[in-house]
Amino acid sequence: MTIAYDDFARNAVPPAEALPEFLFAMPTLQYPDRMNAAALLLRRQPADALAVINDAGQWTYGEMDALSDRIARLLREEEGLAPGNRVLLRGVNSAMLFAAWAGVLKAGGIVVTTMPLLRGGEVAPILAKARISHAIVDARSLEGFDQAAAGFDGLASLVTYAGDSGSGALEARLASIAPGFAAHDSGRDDVALIAFTSGTTGEPKGCIQYHRDIMACADSFARHLLDPRPGDRWACSAPIAFTFGLGQLLIFPWATGGTAVTIEAPGPKALLDAIDRFGITILATAPTAYKAMLGLLEGHKLASLRTCVSAGEFLPAATSEAWTGATGHRIVEGIGATEMMHIFISAAGDDIRPGSTGKAVPGYVACVLDDDDQPLAEGVGRLAVKGPTGCRYFADHRQANYVINGWNVTGDRYRLDSDGYFSYIGRSDDMIISSGYNIAAIEVEAALVGHPAVLECGVIGVPCPERGQKVKAFVVLAPGYQGDAVLVKAIQDHVKAIIAPYKYPREIELVDALPKTATGKLQRFALRPKD
Repeated sequence: MTIAYDDFARNAVPPAEALPEFLFAMPTLQYPDRMNAAALLLRRQPADALAVINDAGQWTYGEMDALSDRIARLLREEEGLAPGNRVLLRGVNSAMLFAAWAGVLKAGGIVVTTMPLLRGGEVAPILAKARISHAIVDARSLEGFDQAAAGFDGLASLVTYAGDSGSGALEARLASIAPGFAAHDSGRDDVALIAFTSGTTGEPKGCIQYHRDIMACADSFARHLLDPRPGDRWACSAPIAFTFGLGQLLIFPWATGGTAVTIEAPGPKALLDAIDRFGITILATAPTAYKAMLGLLEGHKLASLRTCVSAGEFLPAATSEAWTGATGHRIVEGIGATEMMHIFISAAGDDIRPGSTGKAVPGYVACVLDDDDQPLAEGVGRLAVKGPTGCRYFADHRQANYVINGWNVTGDRYRLDSDGYFSYIGRSDDMIISSGYNIAAIEVEAALVGHPAVLECGVIGVPCPERGQKVKAFVVLAPGYQGDAVLVKAIQDHVKAIIAPYKYPREIELVDALPKTATGKLQRFALRPKD
């Protein structure tokens, strides 16, 4: 029996004239017309190779393939899923969440994974905008979901599981589901994911990714920058609802015969413990976590570690150099975007220049644009990129702001030098104008975190009668430091010694925590004074 395809998401893709230019010239980025990314990832590796490991157990590729087959069969045959339906996933990183992700794609569904930390008021608009029809939720993450679903009448099915304990409602039902499933005959340009942005500007956007996009990030950034090897063990602090986490912890290991190491509470200490306990070889986390781990290294051997990756925020040179000095490992920094699926500018090995993000990843081209949207040979401008992935906002008028003359314009300001290296200046809307000087918030932040008392910080411009704006810093102190006027002055003097004195923060407010997205990105807009 043929089941009608649900065209809702397909019809929400921007028209061709609003899309960026896509580049597929590189041989590894040319895919067959028909491909189901989940089946391709799981069935290209030896069935007895290890796919996932964590404190609850371990699962081979054959076991993950079989488990996701049964989830796909349950969705199609018992829960009434039609190809093209949107399925919300919610839970911490786990083998069952990964199997559900693969099962939805095998069934022909579209995955919409939400951050487990999102509250009901943040989940509700996602349910409505994506018209979610089915949901698979870790029972421990039901509270926020139930609140959101109470005001939404489009949900046809909710199935819950119990982490990797094997004792949930979904697990009980799967016991009676017949094995095997013929994965849906997806096209390479069929919608596979709708990834909602983490909302650094306060209003998340849905980003549409195709089946080919899932493979493209592995065949560009991971293949060329990370030196992946069969048997590598991968760990990442980000949830797979964040495409950085999805790539580093699910797509890249499975595309290259590696093992995903899932950690339920991946704080700095938990990451360090997991490196030694599980023999992690490739670690990915945010700059703040690398700085925090520097103070926790005692007693950790890190003997297995080979590659370290940083993304999500700018990596200060001071943090990069301190990590290398303490561990012997250089950090592969990269800039990516939910709109672009994953990282598109980076550098590895001897090409790393601390303080610079790197060059365009193979398969991508990048430039900086001047105020007239024209590419500059070098200099400072708005970052623009083209490649095998690109922005397709889900029924969102902001598509026109992101795609300009075929370029994906990320909203970041970068300096491009004559060697093709890109160095981060700041977000286009994070420039502070004080006494006629342009001051990049990120530059001040980079100077601040070089002081040992500063664990993390956020910098904004605030109104000032004398200067128009003045630089204000919100600072979270590292453990062991007492916040007083003497320390504040020492921090200010440190900044004056690192960068031009006119850039130093004339006001420092000590805080317990900074406002962040669920993926850990600083929300500067939440620091700014309310009108």
